[in-house]
Amino acid sequence: MYIYMVNDRLALLAAVEKGIAEGEVLRLALQHAVAELDGLGGTVHLCGPMSALRLVSTVGLSSGSVRPWEIIDQESPAVPARAVRRRGRVWAADGSAGAMRPGAGKGWPGTGLASVALSDGVSSVGSLTVVTGPAGEPSEEQWRFLEAVTAWAQERVDQAPPPTRPTHEEPSGSRLRQALKAVEVGTWDWNIRTGELAWDDAAMAVYGTDPTDFVPRVESWMKVVHPDDLRWTLAAAEKAIRDRGVFEAEYRVRRPDGSYGWTETRAKVVLDDRGEPYRMIGTAWESNESRSARDALSRALRYMSDGFLSADEDWRITFVNLEAEDVLGSSEEELFGRVLWTLPSVRQVPGLESRCREAAAKAAPTSFDVRMPDTGSCYQVRLVPLPDGVTLYFTDVTDRRRHEAERAAAERAAGERATRIAELTAALAKATTSRDVVDAVAQRVLPPFAASGLLVQALEDGRAYNVGSVGYPQSFLDNLQGRPRGAKDPVWDAISTSGPVFVSSAEEYAARYPAMADRPHLTGKGSWAFLPLTASGLTFGVCVVAFDQPRRLTDEERTLLSAISALVAHALERARLYDAEHTRSRELQSALLPQQLPALPSCELAARYLPTEQGADVGGDWYDVIPLSAGRVAFVIGDVMGHGLSEAVTMGRLRTAVHTLAGLELPPDEIMGHLNDIVGGLGADSYATCLYVLYDSTTGTCSVTRAGHPPPAVVQPDGTVRFPKAAPNPPLGAAEQPFESIELQIPEESLLVLFTDGLVESSEREIDEGLGDLARLLADADGADLGTLCDTLISGLLPVGRTTSDDIALLVARVHALAPDRIACWPLPEDPRAAGIARRHVRDQLAAWGLEELTPTTELLASELVGNAVRHGRGPMTLRLLWDIDLVCEVSDDSLTMPRIRHASETDEGGRGLQLVASLSQRWGTRYTPNGKCIWTAQQLPDPDVCLPSPEPFDLDAVPPLE
Repeated sequence: MYIYMVNDRLALLAAVEKGIAEGEVLRLALQHAVAELDGLGGTVHLCGPMSALRLVSTVGLSSGSVRPWEIIDQESPAVPARAVRRRGRVWAADGSAGAMRPGAGKGWPGTGLASVALSDGVSSVGSLTVVTGPAGEPSEEQWRFLEAVTAWAQERVDQAPPPTRPTHEEPSGSRLRQALKAVEVGTWDWNIRTGELAWDDAAMAVYGTDPTDFVPRVESWMKVVHPDDLRWTLAAAEKAIRDRGVFEAEYRVRRPDGSYGWTETRAKVVLDDRGEPYRMIGTAWESNESRSARDALSRALRYMSDGFLSADEDWRITFVNLEAEDVLGSSEEELFGRVLWTLPSVRQVPGLESRCREAAAKAAPTSFDVRMPDTGSCYQVRLVPLPDGVTLYFTDVTDRRRHEAERAAAERAAGERATRIAELTAALAKATTSRDVVDAVAQRVLPPFAASGLLVQALEDGRAYNVGSVGYPQSFLDNLQGRPRGAKDPVWDAISTSGPVFVSSAEEYAARYPAMADRPHLTGKGSWAFLPLTASGLTFGVCVVAFDQPRRLTDEERTLLSAISALVAHALERARLYDAEHTRSRELQSALLPQQLPALPSCELAARYLPTEQGADVGGDWYDVIPLSAGRVAFVIGDVMGHGLSEAVTMGRLRTAVHTLAGLELPPDEIMGHLNDIVGGLGADSYATCLYVLYDSTTGTCSVTRAGHPPPAVVQPDGTVRFPKAAPNPPLGAAEQPFESIELQIPEESLLVLFTDGLVESSEREIDEGLGDLARLLADADGADLGTLCDTLISGLLPVGRTTSDDIALLVARVHALAPDRIACWPLPEDPRAAGIARRHVRDQLAAWGLEELTPTTELLASELVGNAVRHGRGPMTLRLLWDIDLVCEVSDDSLTMPRIRHASETDEGGRGLQLVASLSQRWGTRYTPNGKCIWTAQQLPDPDVCLPSPEPFDLDAVPPLE
């Protein structure tokens, strides 16, 4: 009975007339299959590109329940996909892992899924699937029926005619305009290997897809194609891929409202380096309009304002409109069929052919500008590759590009000016001195305005004085210096009115200021802007900006220069206040430093002082040379930390204190201790460094004491350079007593080089490196003049063009020893006879030296000094005579008690000895020695050009010493 029913169904299908649509064939086959298996519903899927299966027909199932099966990957475990892969039967009972129903888990009825493949005799092209009812798995007869139905369906699908477009009446004028307006060509790019699909905005509109919902896969295209058109459209695409040819098709596409409209597409296959297809690019457009609308579109292209032409794959022109004819310089008849690159008007455009060929090879729309050499017109060329050629659009953008260039130039100029103003503001904020202000204006204002001259003048006592200038001859500036107010003068006009004065040419200058008509010739300038400098409501100067050529400044330029002058005025006012203070500080510092070095037989001297770079505050670097008794001399150098007027004052205090303390004949370590107390009393933030070197020409020894200061350099006569390892001690103000000193033996003619850290240390050089450089320069000095040596050291350690951020003080001394034949020394006994012995030694030695004129006075001084030592001192006594720049008489003993002058009354028997010593000697003093004390006197040597009468003979031995 069942076999008869099956035969009846097949007979009904065989009786269906041929030529019915493909979709109707699939629906009939699916309906009979579901009915025969007593199923609940069914689906038909067809193979698409890549590995996609597209749902094209359903029976008995809602659209919502089958939505997950609209597109199925052929490699998925879904039943339809498994049937395609097996090219046969697939059964999956409900609940099994292989069922993979779209409605699983949502209470779908049925006992399972039965699916058979649709085959074209070579491969599977799809599958037919039935949702089975209570009967469950189909019997063998039912499986054979399903296979027979799919065979009938495949046969009738092959016989189905392609879909035909509905005919339309000729559109009215309004409908024609709407059709033309709606004509929009979209481009698309499909990667055949990966399935990636790209649509432009026009393609989105053609395919009725919202860009926010678009998924860049070929399945997005399959979903919108009408099911009846999908199979043969895919077949045409596959044929184009196999043949490496052109894909052309017209099919229906689902609109957002659910209706279908006709769309036409043309595409070509792109090959990879191995000649294998890997991409398909094409265009798509709506094709619902009639032939008359297409003709209207052609007419619109023909007469549109932009140039338009199309060319085939060999670049032969197939269409050209009127504007393109005018651009190319030939008529349509002359252009049709010609290769684009053979046209003279095209060949003369540099790079046009190469750029077009490059764009076509990339198969991507592109646009670029070209300029026609003969007319100078600028055209924007837009090239759109097509499957069988290209289209080119020519748009005249000459005026647009000129306006864009002018706007860009104006914006660029405005931006550059704004940048310059910002840079000028920053530079003026950093400017410290008036020179800094002038330099900032010259660097930041002259270039953007193409100016060549700058002159800044300030008023003092009713006269205009030059502050700084650029681009003017010195002779002209000398003529302007200190110029009084004039009746007709652009500088004074700007100052008196507090408003700018603009002169655009030499002729205008001569007309407005006839008494100064020769000035443009003297300066070589052609136009000027005289800008008043006003700050705090007072105009105190003028800034003159000059140009080489006649020039009438625009309103914008004049406004900008006026704004700049306000910035310059405030900066210059601040800089002038600084200059005044800085000048006072420099004068104070210069006054506090030695005005000249003493001339001493014990040493030759040279010194240099370099202030900080321009714009920095004065520093506290200083040096001094202090002559002491008995052929001794003190070399001192120091550095007060910081810069400013207070530091310069502190430096003066320290120098005065050193002079006072050295004059008291104190040892170097005690002097340093007193200086430390002075600096410590100035405040917690006051610090200074100091180096004190005491040289004794009678012994050739140096006592070195330093507080936080670099050590001196000692250069021996053979050129050996060393830096004594004296204890550094902390800086003054931070140190604690006692200070350590070292004793050095210095050969005669050696150099002592004292310096501050600014000479050897900077942000670019460590102090050890600087000391090494100094040592190399000193080793190469080779007995040079000391002044020349100072210059060599400074130039060698501070190359030309490099400024210093710290003061530099440098003191160089070449030491000499007192000749042994000018030193006489005798021990004396500890009894009253010592005075007589001392007088005898004095007479004999002065006679040997030829200083008999000083004998009586020296005998009396020696007698008093020895008598004082005998009465008030103790231990061995020593008498020493030194013939130096004066005659020195010294008496030493082991007592630490220092004598002092007493003011004796008329009835006192003693206390007049030191008064006599003070009246007979030029200077006298006392000092401590390693074993006690020393009292000394100094007498001026007689002038060899003055002859004095010989004194009467006088026996001082008969006179007892005064007490």
